[in-house]
Formats: sequence, structure tokens, C-alpha cells
Amino acid sequence: MKANFKFSNLCGTVYHHGTILFTSDGNSVLSPVGNRVSVFDLVNNKSYTLPFENRKNIAVIALSKDSNILLSIDEDGRALLVNFRRGVVLHHFNFKKPVKYATFSPNGRYIAVTHDSHIQVWKTPNHLVREFAPFELYRTYTGHHDEVTSIEWSSDSKYFITSSRDMTARLFTLEPLEGFRPKTFAGHKDAVINAYFSADNRAIYTVSRDGAVFTWRAKTDEQMDEDDDDETPIASASSDDLYIPMTRWGISERHYFNLPHTKVVTTAFHARSNLLVVGFSSGIFGLWEMPSFTNVHTLSISQEKISSLAINASGEWLAFGAAKLGQLLVWEWQSESYILKQQGHYFDMNTLSFSSDGQNVATGGDDGKVKIWNVTSGFCFVTFSEHTSAVSTVEFAKQGQVLFTASLDGTVRAYDLVRYRNFRTFASPTPVQFSSLAVDPSGEVVAAGSTDSFEVYMWSVQTGKLLDILAGHEGPVNSLAFSPTGNVLASGSWDRSVRVWNVFGRSRAVEPFQLNSDVLAVAFRPDGRELAASTLDGQIIFFDVEQGKQINVLEGRRDVAGGRKIDDRISAANNSSGKAFNSLAYTADGSCLLAGGNSKYVIIYDAREAVMLKKFQISQNLSLDGTQEFLDSRLMTEAGGQGFNDGQGDESDLEDRLDHTLPGASRGDLSKRRYKQEARTKCVRFSPTGRVWAAASTEGLLMYSLDDNITFDPFDLDIDLTPQSILAVLEEKQYFKALIMAFRLNEKALIQRTFESVPHDDIRLIARQLPTTYLPAMLKFLGSHYDLLWINALLTAHGRYLRDHSTEYASASDFQRNISSLCDDNTSTLTYLLDQRRTNEDHDG
Repeated sequence: MKANFKFSNLCGTVYHHGTILFTSDGNSVLSPVGNRVSVFDLVNNKSYTLPFENRKNIAVIALSKDSNILLSIDEDGRALLVNFRRGVVLHHFNFKKPVKYATFSPNGRYIAVTHDSHIQVWKTPNHLVREFAPFELYRTYTGHHDEVTSIEWSSDSKYFITSSRDMTARLFTLEPLEGFRPKTFAGHKDAVINAYFSADNRAIYTVSRDGAVFTWRAKTDEQMDEDDDDETPIASASSDDLYIPMTRWGISERHYFNLPHTKVVTTAFHARSNLLVVGFSSGIFGLWEMPSFTNVHTLSISQEKISSLAINASGEWLAFGAAKLGQLLVWEWQSESYILKQQGHYFDMNTLSFSSDGQNVATGGDDGKVKIWNVTSGFCFVTFSEHTSAVSTVEFAKQGQVLFTASLDGTVRAYDLVRYRNFRTFASPTPVQFSSLAVDPSGEVVAAGSTDSFEVYMWSVQTGKLLDILAGHEGPVNSLAFSPTGNVLASGSWDRSVRVWNVFGRSRAVEPFQLNSDVLAVAFRPDGRELAASTLDGQIIFFDVEQGKQINVLEGRRDVAGGRKIDDRISAANNSSGKAFNSLAYTADGSCLLAGGNSKYVIIYDAREAVMLKKFQISQNLSLDGTQEFLDSRLMTEAGGQGFNDGQGDESDLEDRLDHTLPGASRGDLSKRRYKQEARTKCVRFSPTGRVWAAASTEGLLMYSLDDNITFDPFDLDIDLTPQSILAVLEEKQYFKALIMAFRLNEKALIQRTFESVPHDDIRLIARQLPTTYLPAMLKFLGSHYDLLWINALLTAHGRYLRDHSTEYASASDFQRNISSLCDDNTSTLTYLLDQRRTNEDHDG
């Protein structure tokens, strides 16, 4: 089996923290998810995660106007310069201080970043040339007395205006200008969140945290006479290029939002339509038309504060991110409808399960919600919230559109995925908490294990009645698995035993296997003849189910070990905590075993040879606990590690200083002042296709696949792509190359000529070599030119890909119906012609 799986997508989380952006065409949203960046394509209904990782959680991202260069900056000010179109890291850089805001100039030549109370402007590195030190500091601008919160460029990239927590905004010029001193815009009574230029550069708008919006314009003669400032007056220039720096700016209008107990958190401004978008701490956002300050639209979209917002180039779509709830919303304000509405699990993701066709993944979390994600698009399309406590296990039925879930609220629920409703609820005679779940292959019987009574309950799905209660375990039953053959149920418990129950036979035989440690997970091989069980001491033990004996043992303690927590007193190599697998999954062919546990590693083993094939590190995010092998002694203090100290009381804003959490509501050791999330895997599963596996981790649902998402197309770079060159290639009988070039040029007559020139003997070879990038164009062309040889060759060569991406290639599934109807018509026509011929022959005879 192939083990060269690569990270392909991060599904379970849509927004974590930081700034969100639209691409220059306005069709995609960039969202920071932990230390990664996810891209949501709103037009094609797709999402994907860029393959790079920052050292820590991302705080700021910036995208150039041509969408070629992405700057990703983490909490400590360490930045990655990325080729956005390829997802390749070009350069690493350290700004030495936390960055609150970064933006590219409109001409793309400069990057302005905040540097505490200073502003640094850097020259944009060339993404096509490799340089040793690509970041070149152009200038540093000073003048603010507190942290700078935002930077906005003028449309000509010659000037920029900054806002700060010192309640002022300042205007700077990029190039030194004779007689110019930076302008200060003072008058606000709270921190200035943002400042903007109007489209004609005749007005400047500043927005403060207390809900005040000031409009600044050129001072009139009366205002200049009343001004007792000692500053030497500068005459207003008649040239438009010098209007911004040479104007004496003064407050023209003052406006207030007047929302009690509400602060402004984030703003955005669309200059062409003069729309000011404001996000408040109460979860409300509003649109105001400037400079008249007319309220166009107000809507409450979240229960928590809006952390970040963005507006696309056309001004039609608004994107909002709420960090506390992990929400990402895209709103079309003119039609008042959602373009995108996604939310991850509020707490940890506990479990996952693939559907029988591998198209969907169901996840359950500590927030009591069950979400179903589409593997191809990466979007959640349904959420079930009937459970009132944490969801411990989810499982798809092998047949039909049914999903079963078990929860700590004492219920097992069955969901209909056609009508999206809960059609069965199973409960035990006495209230218990269910920690495990299994569904038999026919989908007629569901079993759940309890943590309280140490029993296994079995129900009939058709009637909802309790069929049997299997007793015998002396500890919590935390794992269940039905044999693929359907007549055997295996249960693993903390009483150091695995029991194999013959639940449907007359004998009702039970075969216990005694182990040396607590059992954490069990899994059957797809043929049902082998059972794997992981224990707390880090072993994976294999049993022959038919003979009832142990056949192999695998020592995984050293494989899964890794990562030293910030409060660990001993090194990672000598630490025994978390060195066990809490989830197991066999591959479709049964040759390999996927294992994950409370560490940063997921491992694939060869089940027959009991050797490790590959180790995957799920995260390199240093914001999570347990990702470092060695701790830096320079960061250790008398009170512990610096990353463990509670700095909440030192925040400058009152709302950030307050602690609203209830006693006992936090997870982990309650004696600690601060709880840091750990890098760990709670559940791993293989897709039925065998080409994808997923892990429910701290950062979300990580997807690893064998398919390469980015297909390199050499003809994209060819400037000599002309009809004459295609015909010349065709004359040389290079049919495959000519066909690809014709698709690149996208001229129908040329495609048809190349298509018809391909010999019948070469069709199968060319169809096999055709890259998946050109499959949509080829299928579209075949939709109007039926050629059964081509259709047969394409479906044979790319059938698996078309099935896995059936939502994108709906036209391919229509081929069968169209061809069958065409064949029926042809058959009827031929039958009619033959009958007519016989009739004529009989008449002549």
C-alpha cells in the first residue's frame, strides 16, 4: 500500500483568529485557521487550505493587489512570504515585535506594517527572483505615542494614514516632501480603530472605539482665522497630487453610533460606493453611507463580538469572522442573503466517521453538535444540535443514508440524511453516559457502551426497542466494533479485557481476552478475521477471532511519544503520559493500520509485519502545548514557563481583562491559572476509497490524501501558444500535445480539428495521459460530440476521480442516461427500417 499521504485540507475549523481578506477578484475569502490559511472559493463552492504552516497562530495576513504574494504573520511577528497561487513559501522573516496590521500598497511595491508605536515600510520582495535578503526596509515612521492599530494607503500609493490607541490618526507621505510635516488628527476620546481616504481624496474618515465617526475636510478661511495654532500655515496646493499633504485638515462633521454598552471592534470602507461597514462587540454590524452618515443596513449575526471583517472589490459581499465561536460569514447586503455561513465546533472535536461512498465526513464535538462535511468542497452542509452534552461517537450505517451518534447525555440518536431529521432516539432503562457506539453491517442493530453501568446496550433500529443488555465488563466500555461479517461484536474496557460477543447466535457465547493494561480502542480487519486492540501501555495487540488467540503484538510507545508540555518536569523521551493510541483504523485492504493518540503524531503500521511505515506530525503550531521536543530554558521563570503565565489581567481593554468563565467550566487541571490546548488526535479514520484518511485533532479535521491537488501545467507558461503552432504539432503527429494546447487556447474549431485527427488506436493512451485539469473541458466537448470510444476510454481511465468528485462533474453522470436514450432511439429506428425492408421484399415477391 502507498503511504505517501500529503496534507490536503483542514475542514473542521473555518476561522480562528486574525484578519480575513478577499482576493482581488472578490470571489474568494482568506481566513486564518490556527497557524494555517484556508481559502474559501465562493463562486465554485470549494475550500482548501494552503500547505504551509506558521510557527504560531496567525495574527495578520496581507495579500498583494494582483493576488500573487501573501504575507502571513504570527503572534510573535514572524512572517512567511508565500507565492499565493502555488502555496509555496518563498521567504521567512522576523519583524521582532508583534504586528497588529499589515497591508500592501495599491501599486504592490511596498508593504506597510505596524511596529508597536512605529510604522515600517518595506519594499515588496520579488516573488520570481531568489534573493538572499529579500526584505529591504524603506523607511520607519514615528510620531504615535501608543500602539498603531491600522494603516490605509491612498489610491496613488504616495500617502498613508495611520490610527493608534493614543486617540489620534496621523498622515504620512511615502517620499519626503519639502515643507511637509506629518498631520495629526486629534479630537477622539477613545482609541482610533481605523482611518480612511474618500474616493476623491477630499475627505478623511476616522472611526474610534467608543462609536464616533469624524469627517475631516480642508479648513475654510474662517476656521483658519480662528485657529490659534503656532504652526506655520501652508497654502493649499492646486495640484490634485499634492492636495492630501498640503491641505489644512479640520473636523467637518461628527457622527455617533449611539449604541449603549457597545464598542466598535473592526471596520472596513469601500471608497467607490462610500460604504462604511462597522462590526460591534455585541455581534451587530451596520452599513453607513458616507459622508451623509445614512444607515443603510443593520443586522445581528452573532452572539459574540465580530473580530474581523472585509468587503470585496465590488462592494457587494461582506465577510465577518467571530473568533470566540469560530464563525465565518459572507453576507450580500443588497439581497440580504448569506453567501457563506460556516462554523466549526465550539469545543474539541471528539470523533469522526466517513460515509460509505467517502464523499462526506461526520464529526461530533464537546459542544453537543454533529456536523457533516463534504470532503470535496470542505464545507459543512448540515448541523444537528439535538444532543445536550458532548458527542462521544458518530457512525454511518454501511447501507442507506443514516447516521448514528452517541452522547454523554444518555441517548443514541439516528439521523435521516435525506430529510435531515432525527427519526430515532434510543435510551437505556436507567440513565447512563454512552462513550462508544457500533452499528452492524446491515444497519438493523445499534450497540452502545456505557461508562457508568459498564454494560453494552443493543437496540433495533426499525422498532427502537431495547433488544439486549450485555453485562460482564467491570470498567467503562469505551470502544465497540461490529465484525464486517455481522455476527460478532467486540468491546474494549478499562477492566483490561476485550470481549467478543456472539450476539446473534443461539449459544450467546462470550470470549474474553485478558490484557496487561486498560483497553483504549478496538478495530476489526475488513475481512473480520483479525481484531486489533490498543492498550494504555502503548501496545497494539492482534487477535485471531476464529481461533481466539493472540497472534501478534506491536510496541508503539516510542513511536507515538513526542512533545514536551510546558509544565512537564521531565523530558519528552522519559515521559510516559500520552504514550498510547486511543483510536485505530484499518485500511480498506486490511494490510495497514492507522493509529493516533494524545500526541502530535499519527502513525501508519504494516499490520502483517508489525513495523512502522510512516509517521505524520499533525501540527507544528507552537501555540499548542506538546509540539516542542525540548523546552527553552531561557523562557522559564520562577512561576513556570512564559507561555503559561496568565496575562489576561494586564490587557489594556476592560473587556479583555474581565474573566467571564464559570468555575469548573474550563477543561484540564482546574488549579492552573491558564489552560493551554494540547496537540493531540482523538480519532482517526480511513475513507472507504482508501485514498484519504482524516484525523479529529485539536486544530480541526485534518485530511490527508494521495491525490495531488495542484497540477502543474507547462502550457500555462508558453507564450508561443498560437493556432499555427498547434497545427504544426499536429502535423508532427504529436496528438496528445496538440490536444492539450488546443484546450489551452480554447477555440472550438481548433479543438474539434485536433480531436478528429486522433487515430482510434491512440484514444485509450491519450485518455489515460489526460491531466485532471482538462477533464471538465474534455467532458464539455464530448457533451456535444458523442464519441463512444472516447467516453469509454475516459470513464475507464478517470472513473475513480469522477466518482470522488461527482458533485463537480454532474455532466459525466448524465452521459449514461443520454447514451442509453440515444441507443434506444437508434435501436427503434433500425428495427423500423428492417421491418420496412421486409415489408417491401414481401410486397415485391
